[in-house]
Formats: sequence, C-alpha cells, structure tokens
Amino acid sequence: MDYNAALDNVYKNLPESILKKERFELQEVKSIIQGNKTIISNFNSIVSQIRREPEHLLKFLLRELATPGNIDGPRLVLGRKISSRLIQQKVDEYVKIFVLCRDCKKPDTKLIKEDKILSIKCMACGAKHPIRSKI
Repeated sequence: MDYNAALDNVYKNLPESILKKERFELQEVKSIIQGNKTIISNFNSIVSQIRREPEHLLKFLLRELATPGNIDGPRLVLGRKISSRLIQQKVDEYVKIFVLCRDCKKPDTKLIKEDKILSIKCMACGAKHPIRSKI
C-alpha cells in the first residue's frame, strides 16, 4: 500500500466529530438597562457554555468596562449604562484570550496555573500556551 492510499484509508476511518470544522458559536449577551445599571440576564448560561468560573469572567469584565458590578443569582449587575454591543465585544475578547486554543481554535481548554504563570491547555490537540493578559 502506498502512502496516499494509506492516508485515504486513515481519513475514511476517522470519526465525523474530528473532521468537522464548525466554529464555536458563543451565545449573544442579553442586557437590559434599568436606571443607571446594566443587567446581563444570561450571564450564568454564558459562563457554563465557556466552562469558566463566573468570578474569572466577572473580574475581566469589570476591569475592561471600568465599572463596579456583582453577580446576582443567574445574572450580572453592572453599575453603569453600557451598550450590549460593547459587553459582547469584551466577552468575545475574553473567549479569544482565555477559552479558545490558539492552535486548533477549539473551546475544549482548561486554565492551569504553574509557578505563578497562567496557561491555557487544550484538551483537543494537547497544545499549551502561557496567557499574557493579567486579570
């Protein structure tokens, strides 16, 4: 069997889930402005979709949006009026830095802290990269 035939045989036997190149779709932020506060009603579902600690995403958003805020049950309450578009941009930035693998672009990652250095470890391809952003 030549190399190309062996390669074709391997591709035929791969599971479909490996061959799919679908992009990770993050749900949209649902925010409501009440008085001078902004409430993100689907904060918990976003956190569970990206599989990160709510406090980690909260800390990132509060720093990036320069606002006070707190988690109130399944929602996030921010201390000033902020457009949902801006919040969505910051959540997307968080996902790019702390969730998606730089090599294979899959969200199957874990955050690992070794010797005061936070790294992202991909469970899909095995890549490991240090995270330069501080929270």
